[in-house]
Formats: sequence, C-alpha cells, structure tokens
Amino acid sequence: MEEPILNAHNKEEYPPAHTCEHILNRTMVNMFGCPRSRNAHVERKKSKCDYILGSCPTDEQVAEIEAKVNEVIASGLDVTVRFVDREQAAALVDLSKLPDNASETLRIVSVGDYDDCACIGAHVANTSEIGTFKILSHSFDNGTWRLRWKVVEQ
Repeated sequence: MEEPILNAHNKEEYPPAHTCEHILNRTMVNMFGCPRSRNAHVERKKSKCDYILGSCPTDEQVAEIEAKVNEVIASGLDVTVRFVDREQAAALVDLSKLPDNASETLRIVSVGDYDDCACIGAHVANTSEIGTFKILSHSFDNGTWRLRWKVVEQ
C-alpha cells in the first residue's frame, strides 16, 4: 500500500498531553453524552478544553473525570494509527470537525479500545508514557464548561 497523502499539520503537540486529550474527550462523551471538546488548547505546561453541557459538573463528577482519565492512562493501552477512506472513517468517528479541505484518506488514532478519533497530531505509543492527568480548575458559563488541566510527567 502506498503512503497516503494527508493535509499538512500546522502545530507541534506535546504527545503525552495530546494523547491525554483524546482520553479526556472520550471520558466526557461517555459520562455526559456531550460532543468532544468544542475548543481545545493543549500545551506542555497546561491545557484547556471547552465542553457544551447542560449544567456544571458537580465536584464529585469532576473527581470522577480525573479518576477515570488516570485509570485509562494507567491501563497501559497501545496507541495505534490506521488509514481509512472517509466513508470508512464516518462509520468509526464523528467527522463534524473535519476541515472542508481534509484529504480523502483519514488517519484514525486509537487509544486501545477506549477511543478512536480522526487526528493528524503527535501521540505517545502507549498510555503508560503519559504521566498523571491533573485537573487545575474549571468554570461554567452559558452552557460551556471550561476545564483547565495538565499532565504531570512521570
């Protein structure tokens, strides 16, 4: 199979935090039935993700989010990549955030059997390389829950 041609990538991620974002997004979808983050800014020092929610999560739910993300990280899941056409991808993942000029072939990143996402970013090979997910703060305004977090290196 020849190497697929993908759109150019315009940023350099910190792989542990970027992979952790995938786990966080799946955790939010599973817990709240919301879409993946609407906006995300993922960096080595600290990150933020915005989620559309009907109400602010309780302190207990926030603690549960942190615990679940760390449970997935600690489970040592392999992070794998496969290339599929758009039709196959649409059966696997939500393509609503895909840019209009995205290539016909898409790169699907899987975090074990926990999450699948169309993504061209940099990731770790195994969740055990991430470190610890730590929620720094959160706020709720007009239907948007903003979560500030970081990955504490091992």
